[in-house]
Amino acid sequence: MTDLQTSLFIIGGAFLVGVISYNKWQEYKAKKSVERAFSGSHDDVLMTPGKENGEAPVRHEPKLFEAEFDADAMSAVPHDDLEQSAEQQAIEPQLGNPVSAPALTPTPAVRKDLPVDELIDCAIPLVLESPVRGDKALPALQTLRHVGNKPIHFIGEDLNGEWEPVAHGGVYSTLLAGVQLANRTNPLNEIEYSELVTRLRQIADDLGAEPELPEMTEVMHTARGLHQFVIEHDAQLGVNIQSSGAPWAISTLLAALSRQGFDARPEGRMVMSDGDGGLLFSLSTNASAVAETTSRLTLLLDVPRVAPDRDGYGAMVACARSLAARLGGVLVDDSNQALADVQLAEIAGQVDAFYREMEAAEIPAGSIRALRLFS
Repeated sequence: MTDLQTSLFIIGGAFLVGVISYNKWQEYKAKKSVERAFSGSHDDVLMTPGKENGEAPVRHEPKLFEAEFDADAMSAVPHDDLEQSAEQQAIEPQLGNPVSAPALTPTPAVRKDLPVDELIDCAIPLVLESPVRGDKALPALQTLRHVGNKPIHFIGEDLNGEWEPVAHGGVYSTLLAGVQLANRTNPLNEIEYSELVTRLRQIADDLGAEPELPEMTEVMHTARGLHQFVIEHDAQLGVNIQSSGAPWAISTLLAALSRQGFDARPEGRMVMSDGDGGLLFSLSTNASAVAETTSRLTLLLDVPRVAPDRDGYGAMVACARSLAARLGGVLVDDSNQALADVQLAEIAGQVDAFYREMEAAEIPAGSIRALRLFS
Protein backbone atom coordinates (compact mmCIF):
# COMPACT_ATOMS: atom_id res chain seq x y z
CA MET A 1 0.00 0.00 0.00
CA THR A 2 1.46 3.33 -1.06
CA ASP A 3 1.70 6.42 1.16
CA LEU A 4 -1.03 8.08 -0.89
CA GLN A 5 -3.44 5.20 -0.35
CA THR A 6 -2.67 5.14 3.36
CA SER A 7 -3.36 8.87 3.64
CA LEU A 8 -6.65 8.58 1.75
CA PHE A 9 -7.69 5.69 3.96
CA ILE A 10 -6.99 7.71 7.12
CA ILE A 11 -8.81 10.80 5.82
CA GLY A 12 -11.84 8.74 4.79
CA GLY A 13 -11.98 7.07 8.20
CA ALA A 14 -11.79 10.37 9.99
CA PHE A 15 -14.61 11.78 7.86
CA LEU A 16 -16.79 8.73 8.56
CA VAL A 17 -16.20 9.01 12.31
CA GLY A 18 -17.10 12.72 12.15
CA VAL A 19 -20.39 12.03 10.36
CA ILE A 20 -21.36 9.33 12.86
CA SER A 21 -20.46 11.56 15.83
CA TYR A 22 -22.51 14.44 14.44
CA ASN A 23 -25.57 12.22 13.95
CA LYS A 24 -25.24 10.85 17.48
CA TRP A 25 -25.06 14.41 18.85
CA GLN A 26 -28.23 15.43 16.98
CA GLU A 27 -30.04 12.36 18.34
CA TYR A 28 -28.90 13.25 21.86
CA LYS A 29 -30.15 16.84 21.54
CA ALA A 30 -33.52 15.71 20.22
CA LYS A 31 -33.86 13.17 23.02
CA LYS A 32 -33.09 15.78 25.69
CA SER A 33 -35.59 18.19 24.14
CA VAL A 34 -38.35 15.58 24.24
CA GLU A 35 -37.48 14.61 27.82
CA ARG A 36 -37.59 18.21 28.92
CA ALA A 37 -40.96 18.79 27.28
CA PHE A 38 -42.73 15.68 28.59
CA SER A 39 -40.91 14.49 31.68
CA GLY A 40 -42.64 15.29 34.98
CA SER A 41 -40.23 13.47 37.25
CA HIS A 42 -38.17 16.50 38.28
CA ASP A 43 -40.77 18.88 39.70
CA ASP A 44 -39.67 20.97 42.66
CA VAL A 45 -42.31 20.85 45.42
CA LEU A 46 -41.22 24.32 46.52
CA MET A 47 -42.01 25.69 43.07
CA THR A 48 -45.12 23.69 42.09
CA PRO A 49 -48.01 24.09 44.53
CA GLY A 50 -50.02 20.97 45.33
CA LYS A 51 -47.36 18.39 44.45
CA GLU A 52 -46.47 17.73 48.05
CA ASN A 53 -50.08 16.63 48.64
CA GLY A 54 -50.28 14.42 45.61
CA GLU A 55 -52.40 16.95 43.75
CA ALA A 56 -52.05 17.76 40.08
CA PRO A 57 -49.91 20.84 39.42
CA VAL A 58 -51.85 24.06 38.79
CA ARG A 59 -51.26 25.74 35.45
CA HIS A 60 -51.14 29.54 35.65
CA GLU A 61 -52.42 30.98 32.40
CA PRO A 62 -50.77 34.28 31.51
CA LYS A 63 -53.01 37.30 32.12
CA LEU A 64 -52.56 39.36 28.98
CA PHE A 65 -53.10 43.09 28.79
CA GLU A 66 -56.37 43.85 27.05
CA ALA A 67 -55.88 47.53 26.31
CA GLU A 68 -54.58 48.56 22.89
CA PHE A 69 -53.81 52.02 21.59
CA ASP A 70 -55.98 52.51 18.50
CA ALA A 71 -54.77 55.37 16.33
CA ASP A 72 -57.93 55.23 14.21
CA ALA A 73 -60.05 56.08 17.26
CA MET A 74 -58.20 59.34 17.85
CA SER A 75 -60.34 62.42 17.26
CA ALA A 76 -59.29 66.03 16.82
CA VAL A 77 -60.22 68.42 19.60
CA PRO A 78 -60.93 72.07 18.67
CA HIS A 79 -58.07 74.19 19.89
CA ASP A 80 -57.00 77.76 19.29
CA ASP A 81 -53.94 78.02 17.09
CA LEU A 82 -50.91 79.57 18.72
CA GLU A 83 -48.03 81.18 16.89
CA GLN A 84 -45.10 78.81 16.43
CA SER A 85 -41.57 79.87 17.41
CA ALA A 86 -38.84 80.43 14.84
CA GLU A 87 -35.99 79.97 17.28
CA GLN A 88 -34.50 76.56 17.94
CA GLN A 89 -34.10 76.74 21.72
CA ALA A 90 -36.60 79.49 22.56
CA ILE A 91 -40.12 78.37 21.74
CA GLU A 92 -42.80 81.04 21.97
CA PRO A 93 -45.71 80.10 24.22
CA GLN A 94 -47.65 77.65 22.04
CA LEU A 95 -49.32 74.30 22.25
CA GLY A 96 -50.17 73.58 18.63
CA ASN A 97 -53.31 71.54 18.02
CA PRO A 98 -53.21 68.58 20.42
CA VAL A 99 -55.18 65.52 19.43
CA SER A 100 -56.80 63.44 22.14
CA ALA A 101 -56.07 59.74 22.39
CA PRO A 102 -58.78 57.23 23.22
CA ALA A 103 -59.46 56.47 26.86
CA LEU A 104 -58.17 52.97 27.43
CA THR A 105 -59.15 50.72 30.32
CA PRO A 106 -56.14 49.11 32.04
CA THR A 107 -56.29 45.52 33.19
CA PRO A 108 -57.05 45.58 36.95
CA ALA A 109 -54.95 42.47 37.62
CA VAL A 110 -51.73 44.32 36.81
CA ARG A 111 -50.62 47.14 39.08
CA LYS A 112 -50.09 50.51 37.41
CA ASP A 113 -46.77 51.03 39.16
CA LEU A 114 -45.15 48.07 37.39
CA PRO A 115 -42.45 48.72 34.79
CA VAL A 116 -44.45 46.95 32.05
CA ASP A 117 -47.31 49.29 31.15
CA GLU A 118 -50.29 48.00 29.18
CA LEU A 119 -50.74 51.33 27.37
CA ILE A 120 -47.26 52.29 26.21
CA ASP A 121 -45.50 48.90 26.04
CA CYS A 122 -45.84 45.91 23.74
CA ALA A 123 -46.31 43.10 26.29
CA ILE A 124 -45.06 39.63 25.32
CA PRO A 125 -45.78 36.66 27.64
CA LEU A 126 -43.09 34.02 28.13
CA VAL A 127 -45.00 30.84 29.00
CA LEU A 128 -42.77 28.67 31.18
CA GLU A 129 -42.68 24.87 31.10
CA SER A 130 -42.34 24.97 34.88
CA PRO A 131 -41.98 27.78 37.44
CA VAL A 132 -38.62 29.51 37.46
CA ARG A 133 -36.75 31.23 40.24
CA GLY A 134 -35.82 34.87 39.89
CA ASP A 135 -32.19 34.03 40.63
CA LYS A 136 -32.10 31.88 37.50
CA ALA A 137 -34.11 34.22 35.29
CA LEU A 138 -32.42 37.53 36.08
CA PRO A 139 -28.99 36.84 34.48
CA ALA A 140 -30.73 35.99 31.21
CA LEU A 141 -33.22 38.90 31.37
CA GLN A 142 -30.53 41.45 32.15
CA THR A 143 -28.88 40.77 28.80
CA LEU A 144 -31.85 42.43 27.07
CA ARG A 145 -32.42 45.98 28.28
CA HIS A 146 -32.93 47.92 25.02
CA VAL A 147 -33.63 47.55 21.32
CA GLY A 148 -32.61 50.71 19.53
CA ASN A 149 -33.55 53.52 21.93
CA LYS A 150 -36.56 51.65 23.37
CA PRO A 151 -36.24 50.29 26.92
CA ILE A 152 -37.33 46.73 27.79
CA HIS A 153 -38.63 45.63 31.20
CA PHE A 154 -39.69 42.29 32.66
CA ILE A 155 -42.25 41.36 35.29
CA GLY A 156 -43.33 37.96 36.61
CA GLU A 157 -46.48 36.35 37.94
CA ASP A 158 -45.73 34.73 41.28
CA LEU A 159 -47.35 31.54 42.55
CA ASN A 160 -50.13 33.59 44.17
CA GLY A 161 -51.11 35.09 40.83
CA GLU A 162 -49.63 38.53 41.63
CA TRP A 163 -47.43 40.44 39.17
CA GLU A 164 -44.17 42.00 40.33
CA PRO A 165 -40.77 43.00 38.94
CA VAL A 166 -38.61 39.89 38.57
CA ALA A 167 -36.37 39.77 41.64
CA HIS A 168 -33.99 37.47 43.47
CA GLY A 169 -35.87 35.12 45.78
CA GLY A 170 -39.06 35.19 43.73
CA VAL A 171 -40.65 32.21 41.96
CA TYR A 172 -42.64 32.87 38.78
CA SER A 173 -45.09 30.82 36.75
CA THR A 174 -45.15 33.29 33.83
CA LEU A 175 -42.87 36.10 32.70
CA LEU A 176 -43.93 39.16 30.76
CA ALA A 177 -41.58 41.25 28.62
CA GLY A 178 -42.52 44.81 27.71
CA VAL A 179 -40.82 46.98 25.08
CA GLN A 180 -41.74 50.66 24.91
CA LEU A 181 -43.69 51.40 21.74
CA ALA A 182 -42.64 55.02 21.17
CA ASN A 183 -40.77 58.03 22.50
CA ARG A 184 -40.11 61.55 21.31
CA THR A 185 -37.66 60.34 18.67
CA ASN A 186 -39.63 57.66 16.85
CA PRO A 187 -42.00 54.68 17.15
CA LEU A 188 -40.80 51.12 17.55
CA ASN A 189 -39.86 49.97 14.03
CA GLU A 190 -39.63 46.65 12.21
CA ILE A 191 -35.87 46.27 12.68
CA GLU A 192 -36.10 46.89 16.44
CA TYR A 193 -39.03 44.49 16.80
CA SER A 194 -37.21 41.78 14.80
CA GLU A 195 -34.17 42.17 17.04
CA LEU A 196 -36.41 41.90 20.09
CA VAL A 197 -38.03 38.70 18.82
CA THR A 198 -34.66 37.08 18.03
CA ARG A 199 -33.11 37.89 21.38
CA LEU A 200 -36.29 37.03 23.29
CA ARG A 201 -36.34 33.57 21.69
CA GLN A 202 -32.78 33.01 22.89
CA ILE A 203 -33.75 33.95 26.45
CA ALA A 204 -36.86 31.76 26.25
CA ASP A 205 -34.73 28.77 25.19
CA ASP A 206 -32.41 29.34 28.15
CA LEU A 207 -35.34 29.43 30.60
CA GLY A 208 -37.47 26.69 29.05
CA ALA A 209 -40.20 29.07 27.89
CA GLU A 210 -42.22 29.83 24.80
CA PRO A 211 -42.84 33.48 23.81
CA GLU A 212 -46.35 34.37 22.62
CA LEU A 213 -45.45 36.93 19.96
CA PRO A 214 -48.01 39.39 18.57
CA GLU A 215 -48.14 40.03 14.84
CA MET A 216 -45.59 42.60 13.71
CA THR A 217 -48.16 44.54 11.66
CA GLU A 218 -50.37 45.02 14.71
CA VAL A 219 -47.44 46.12 16.86
CA MET A 220 -46.25 48.62 14.23
CA HIS A 221 -49.78 50.04 13.87
CA THR A 222 -50.06 50.56 17.62
CA ALA A 223 -46.55 52.04 17.86
CA ARG A 224 -47.22 54.56 15.09
CA GLY A 225 -50.52 55.57 16.69
CA LEU A 226 -48.85 56.16 20.04
CA HIS A 227 -46.02 58.12 18.44
CA GLN A 228 -48.59 60.31 16.70
CA PHE A 229 -50.05 61.10 20.12
CA VAL A 230 -46.56 62.06 21.33
CA ILE A 231 -46.05 64.34 18.33
CA GLU A 232 -49.38 66.08 18.88
CA HIS A 233 -48.67 66.66 22.58
CA ASP A 234 -44.95 67.46 22.46
CA ALA A 235 -45.30 71.06 23.60
CA GLN A 236 -42.83 73.49 25.09
CA LEU A 237 -43.63 76.98 26.29
CA GLY A 238 -41.08 79.78 26.36
CA VAL A 239 -41.08 83.23 27.95
CA ASN A 240 -38.31 85.67 27.04
CA ILE A 241 -36.88 88.50 29.12
CA GLN A 242 -35.34 91.27 27.01
CA SER A 243 -33.04 93.84 28.57
CA SER A 244 -34.50 97.36 28.56
CA GLY A 245 -31.02 98.87 28.55
CA ALA A 246 -27.45 97.65 28.36
CA PRO A 247 -26.71 93.90 28.11
CA TRP A 248 -26.28 92.02 31.37
CA ALA A 249 -22.87 90.79 32.48
CA ILE A 250 -22.94 86.98 32.60
CA SER A 251 -21.09 86.85 35.94
CA THR A 252 -23.58 89.24 37.57
CA LEU A 253 -26.49 87.45 35.90
CA LEU A 254 -25.51 84.02 37.21
CA ALA A 255 -25.39 85.34 40.76
CA ALA A 256 -28.90 86.81 40.36
CA LEU A 257 -30.23 83.56 38.94
CA SER A 258 -28.77 81.60 41.84
CA ARG A 259 -30.54 83.90 44.31
CA GLN A 260 -33.75 83.38 42.34
CA GLY A 261 -33.50 79.63 43.01
CA PHE A 262 -31.93 78.29 39.81
CA ASP A 263 -29.44 75.43 39.94
CA ALA A 264 -26.57 75.12 37.46
CA ARG A 265 -26.31 71.67 35.86
CA PRO A 266 -22.99 70.16 34.66
CA GLU A 267 -24.08 70.45 31.01
CA GLY A 268 -24.49 74.22 31.48
CA ARG A 269 -28.26 74.43 31.89
CA MET A 270 -29.92 76.46 34.62
CA VAL A 271 -32.96 74.67 36.04
CA MET A 272 -35.67 75.37 38.60
CA SER A 273 -36.41 72.35 40.79
CA ASP A 274 -39.90 71.40 41.91
CA GLY A 275 -38.56 70.55 45.38
CA ASP A 276 -39.01 66.79 44.98
CA GLY A 277 -36.19 65.96 42.59
CA GLY A 278 -38.06 66.93 39.42
CA LEU A 279 -37.80 69.98 37.18
CA LEU A 280 -40.31 72.78 36.74
CA PHE A 281 -38.61 74.71 33.95
CA SER A 282 -35.17 75.64 32.64
CA LEU A 283 -33.41 78.84 31.62
CA SER A 284 -31.09 79.72 28.74
CA THR A 285 -28.87 82.81 28.60
CA ASN A 286 -28.83 82.60 24.78
CA ALA A 287 -25.07 83.18 24.93
CA SER A 288 -22.05 81.11 23.98
CA ALA A 289 -19.72 79.64 26.57
CA VAL A 290 -17.15 82.39 26.00
CA ALA A 291 -19.59 85.31 25.88
CA GLU A 292 -19.34 87.89 28.67
CA THR A 293 -22.74 89.54 28.24
CA THR A 294 -26.27 88.78 27.07
CA SER A 295 -29.36 90.90 26.54
CA ARG A 296 -31.94 88.11 26.46
CA LEU A 297 -33.01 85.25 28.73
CA THR A 298 -35.42 82.46 27.85
CA LEU A 299 -37.39 80.35 30.33
CA LEU A 300 -38.68 77.02 28.96
CA LEU A 301 -41.41 74.72 30.28
CA ASP A 302 -41.57 71.11 28.99
CA VAL A 303 -45.36 70.91 29.36
CA PRO A 304 -46.07 67.12 29.20
CA ARG A 305 -43.32 66.38 31.75
CA VAL A 306 -44.68 68.64 34.51
CA ALA A 307 -47.78 67.64 36.48
CA PRO A 308 -50.68 70.13 36.55
CA ASP A 309 -50.61 70.40 40.34
CA ARG A 310 -47.05 71.79 40.08
CA ASP A 311 -48.41 74.76 38.08
CA GLY A 312 -45.23 74.90 36.06
CA TYR A 313 -46.57 77.59 33.74
CA GLY A 314 -47.71 79.84 36.58
CA ALA A 315 -44.40 79.39 38.39
CA MET A 316 -42.43 80.14 35.21
CA VAL A 317 -44.37 83.36 34.46
CA ALA A 318 -44.03 84.52 38.08
CA CYS A 319 -40.28 83.86 37.96
CA ALA A 320 -39.94 85.71 34.64
CA ARG A 321 -41.76 88.74 36.04
CA SER A 322 -39.56 88.75 39.12
CA LEU A 323 -36.37 88.53 37.05
CA ALA A 324 -37.57 91.27 34.69
CA ALA A 325 -38.22 93.60 37.63
CA ARG A 326 -34.87 92.78 39.26
CA LEU A 327 -32.74 93.00 36.11
CA GLY A 328 -34.53 95.82 34.30
CA GLY A 329 -36.13 93.86 31.49
CA VAL A 330 -39.47 93.20 29.83
CA LEU A 331 -41.34 90.01 28.91
CA VAL A 332 -41.46 89.50 25.14
CA ASP A 333 -42.36 86.83 22.61
CA ASP A 334 -39.97 85.45 20.00
CA SER A 335 -40.83 88.35 17.69
CA ASN A 336 -39.71 90.75 20.42
CA GLN A 337 -43.28 91.92 21.02
CA ALA A 338 -44.22 92.65 24.62
CA LEU A 339 -46.34 89.98 26.30
CA ALA A 340 -49.37 91.53 28.00
CA ASP A 341 -51.11 90.02 31.02
CA VAL A 342 -54.17 89.17 28.92
CA GLN A 343 -52.02 87.11 26.53
CA LEU A 344 -50.34 85.26 29.37
CA ALA A 345 -53.74 84.50 30.93
CA GLU A 346 -55.06 83.18 27.62
CA ILE A 347 -52.10 80.83 27.31
CA ALA A 348 -52.70 79.64 30.87
CA GLY A 349 -56.22 78.59 29.84
CA GLN A 350 -54.83 76.68 26.87
CA VAL A 351 -52.36 74.91 29.16
CA ASP A 352 -55.26 73.78 31.37
CA ALA A 353 -57.11 72.43 28.31
CA PHE A 354 -53.94 70.63 27.23
CA TYR A 355 -53.65 68.95 30.63
CA ARG A 356 -57.26 67.81 30.47
CA GLU A 357 -56.65 66.19 27.09
CA MET A 358 -53.66 64.27 28.41
CA GLU A 359 -55.67 63.18 31.44
CA ALA A 360 -58.49 61.93 29.18
CA ALA A 361 -55.93 59.88 27.22
CA GLU A 362 -54.79 58.26 30.51
CA ILE A 363 -51.34 59.76 30.04
CA PRO A 364 -51.42 62.59 32.61
CA ALA A 365 -48.70 65.20 32.30
CA GLY A 366 -45.86 64.52 34.71
CA SER A 367 -46.89 60.88 35.26
CA ILE A 368 -44.50 57.96 34.82
CA ARG A 369 -46.17 57.23 31.48
CA ALA A 370 -45.63 60.78 30.28
CA LEU A 371 -42.02 60.89 31.50
CA ARG A 372 -41.27 57.66 29.63
CA LEU A 373 -43.00 58.72 26.40
CA PHE A 374 -41.67 62.29 26.32
CA SER A 375 -38.02 61.33 26.78
